[in-house]
Amino acid sequence: MKALFDFMDKNIAPLFEKGGKFERLYPLWEAGDTFNRTPGDVTPAAPHVRDSIDQKRLMIFVIYALLPCILFGMWNAGDQFNMANGIENTFNANMARGALMILPIIFVSYAIGGVWEVLFAVIRRHEINEGFLVTGMLFPLTLAPTIPLWQVAVGISFGIVIGKEIFGGVGFNILNPALTARAFLFFAYPAQISGDKVWVGALKDTPLVNTILGQSGEYVDGVTQATPLAIAASADGQSAVEALNSAGYTLANMTFGTIPGSIGSTSVIAILIGMGFLMLTGIASWRVMISGIIGCALMGLIFNVLPLDNEYAALPYYYHIAMGGFLFGIVFMATDPVSASATNAGKFIYGFLIGALTVLIRVANPAYPEGAMLAILFMNVMAPLIDHFVVQGHIKKRTAYARALNNA
Repeated sequence: MKALFDFMDKNIAPLFEKGGKFERLYPLWEAGDTFNRTPGDVTPAAPHVRDSIDQKRLMIFVIYALLPCILFGMWNAGDQFNMANGIENTFNANMARGALMILPIIFVSYAIGGVWEVLFAVIRRHEINEGFLVTGMLFPLTLAPTIPLWQVAVGISFGIVIGKEIFGGVGFNILNPALTARAFLFFAYPAQISGDKVWVGALKDTPLVNTILGQSGEYVDGVTQATPLAIAASADGQSAVEALNSAGYTLANMTFGTIPGSIGSTSVIAILIGMGFLMLTGIASWRVMISGIIGCALMGLIFNVLPLDNEYAALPYYYHIAMGGFLFGIVFMATDPVSASATNAGKFIYGFLIGALTVLIRVANPAYPEGAMLAILFMNVMAPLIDHFVVQGHIKKRTAYARALNNA
């Protein structure tokens, strides 16, 4: 293997480096080279830091953390489809159906988003950033399993170009690109990403998949199945918990994740496994995650004691944590190191306000029962302001301490 790498370094790499025949394609060469091996480049002068983790490996760790959500999302999408269409829902049948529904969405996200990443890298003559490994996977996991593939392409294009590259690329973007893409689809094409008919596919809509799996049956014109968030928001004449239970949504199956919803956000258990991995490896900030959960729980408790004529306000706080995309968002979206607060104190404030705003939006706006997406995007914008006040507070304390020493 060393002989192969030596040959590449001497004979192929110079073609892509400055002055080489394929200089403009250097980002593609660099991406492939560093993906397969650790770069041998070092800083020309001290200080030197030896670390086995580089940006690509860090992003791959996040993909590892997402694997439980991806695999469970595939199984659940297939399970919901097979149950609704009267097809035997064995484990293998569910995984096969779910994979054929979900994998094309992931493929389109990576393919179209990758084209934009390479295009901007070649034009700007900089390396292809590894952050797209995560963005390209996070975005599909926030979508309904029946989302049209052309909307996936449009959404990821908006998220990469408008949400990131227009600001200068990774490190300069204000908003989380995956959530920016999701928000664009939500407001531009609400019929395909909200309501009751997008979460479970109909047999008649998947003729190619039916042929591949050898499945047939009476064609279902449409499958209508509301998510727990929609049911809780529209509870009429009964408490939100009673409405959920009567629809078959218990706290247990919401925790396990056997409910309709976005691909990656239905299972609390799968998300917690990813959360534990990120916290143990130190890849994501535990301050944002823990403070976000505390903020969500505290705001839920506050609404529980307020005398409001709103059944959603009376919903126990742990339902707010288990339902919808809050937990997925606070673990995988809010912890984006670029768009989140950078200071330790700021991370606590940032995460807490995301949790509190999520519940506030859910309760105060019946037309929008899910508040996690807007809460995270709003706090992305506020993160620099939070860090500014935290830093100014440190400066004032140190200035006062220095004056006290001088006067002593």
